[in-house]
Amino acid sequence: MLTTTLIIISALMLDWLIGEPKRYHPLVGFGLLVKRVEFFLYPRDSASSNKKLILGAVAVSILLIPITLLSALLVSLESLTIILSILVLTLSIGHKSLHDHALPIAQALQAGDNDQARYLASRIVSRDPATLNIPRATIESVLENGADSLFSALFWFLIGGVPAVLFYRLANTLDAMWGYRSPRYLYFGRVAARLDDALNYIPARLTALSYAIIGDSKNAIQSWQQQAKQWDSPNAGPVMASGAGALSITLGGPAQYDGHWHQRITLGCGDEPQAQDIARALQLVRYSLLLWVAVLIIITGFSYA
Repeated sequence: MLTTTLIIISALMLDWLIGEPKRYHPLVGFGLLVKRVEFFLYPRDSASSNKKLILGAVAVSILLIPITLLSALLVSLESLTIILSILVLTLSIGHKSLHDHALPIAQALQAGDNDQARYLASRIVSRDPATLNIPRATIESVLENGADSLFSALFWFLIGGVPAVLFYRLANTLDAMWGYRSPRYLYFGRVAARLDDALNYIPARLTALSYAIIGDSKNAIQSWQQQAKQWDSPNAGPVMASGAGALSITLGGPAQYDGHWHQRITLGCGDEPQAQDIARALQLVRYSLLLWVAVLIIITGFSYA
C-alpha cells in the first residue's frame, strides 16, 4: 500500500510539472491504431446491425486485450514495476491538462476577447462553436473530464495497477472515438460505449461524492438525487449535477450539436456561470484530488499501524 501511495503521489507531481506531452503522446499513437483497425473491420456493405455490433466487439478486443496483457507481463518484471507504474499513471491522468485547456478560456473571457475564448472552448467540447455558452460548456468539460481523466484513472490504478489503469484509459479513448449515437457508430461503437459506462460507474459516483464534500454539500446532494437520472449519460449526470450544485451554479440546458438542438435538462441550482466560475470549477477538482490523496495517506497509515 505504501508503494502504491508513493507511485500515485509521484505521478500526480510529474503530471503537474510536465503536463500533457505536446508530441508523441502514446494515446495519440493509440488513436491512429484505432483508425487502422476501424478501416479494416468496419463493414463496407449494408451490414446488419448485429454484424456491426459483433465487428465492433472484435475491434475492441483486438485493441485492448493484447496491450493489457503485455503491460501485465512487463510489470511482473520486478526491476520495471515502479518506474513503469509511475510512467503509465502519469500519462493516464490529465489533471494539469484540465488547467492548461480551461484557464486560457477564462482569461480570454475576462479580457473581453470572446472570439478567442469561443475558439479555445470549441477545442474541448463537441458542440457547435457559434452557439456555445462559453463558461457553461467549459465548466461542464472540467467537471466531466475531472472524473474521466483523473479520478477514474486513479481508481483503476488502485484496483489493479498498471494493467487496470491502462485498460481503462484505452477503453475511454475508444469511447471518445466510437461512442456516438450516429449512423456509423450506433452499433459498431456500442460495445466501446457500454464498456466505458461500466468502467466509469463507480468512479463517477465517487467523484460526485467528492465534489459534494468539497463544495456546497446540500445543493450538490440535492441536485445529484433529483437531476442526475434525467441526464442522457449514466455517469456524466451524477458528476455534473453534483458539481453544479457544489458550485451553486446551473449547467446543462439546450445545446447545439452538428446543427441540431438538444434539449438537455438544467443541472444544479443557483446563478448562470460566469468566467470566474471556471477557476472555481478547477479549484473544486484540485481540492477533491487533495481529499483523495489525504484519504489514501490515512488508509496507508492505518495499514502500517
